[in-house]
Amino acid sequence: MYIKTLVNITSKAWSLPILSNMHDGVAGRQATLLTATGANRAAFAQSMDHLIKIGLLERNPGHGHPLRPEFHLTPIGIRVAAIANKVQSISGKEDQDLLRRSWTLPVLTSLHTQSHFNEIKRSLLTITDRALSQSLKSMEERNWVLRSVDNAARPPRSIYCAVNAGGIISKVTAREVRFIQ
Repeated sequence: MYIKTLVNITSKAWSLPILSNMHDGVAGRQATLLTATGANRAAFAQSMDHLIKIGLLERNPGHGHPLRPEFHLTPIGIRVAAIANKVQSISGKEDQDLLRRSWTLPVLTSLHTQSHFNEIKRSLLTITDRALSQSLKSMEERNWVLRSVDNAARPPRSIYCAVNAGGIISKVTAREVRFIQ
């Protein structure tokens, strides 16, 4: 299931910026990537380890000093990095913190059509009600998600739809992420 893959990739805050920068041609050395992403060392190291663990990055064993490793994208990492780059380029600099949150992309991907809260929750099996509610609220504040109320239903229910940058990201991820497994 592609949503599980997306949840796994975005579980570390700096995974998307790292992949996007590598797609843009930033050298796969720790210092240059750290500078390009703006991450702190600990979070950056965790994201790099995670990307290696899930098979998107690998160490180049034949490069330089062991304390200054170089990394490169695996074949599947190249495809994921292209998607990460598209997503990063759609959002503005002020919205990068929203993209670093674990559930933003998975929730947006499930919002490629209008959905009720429980429909979104069913598509993201491991998300809690609280995490989904907070994620939707933060995206609604940034005008990435539009919440409307279906008064015809009893009791009335909220309907969520990705709009503006959130809508574009939703379409990109829903279309592209299916091919990264």
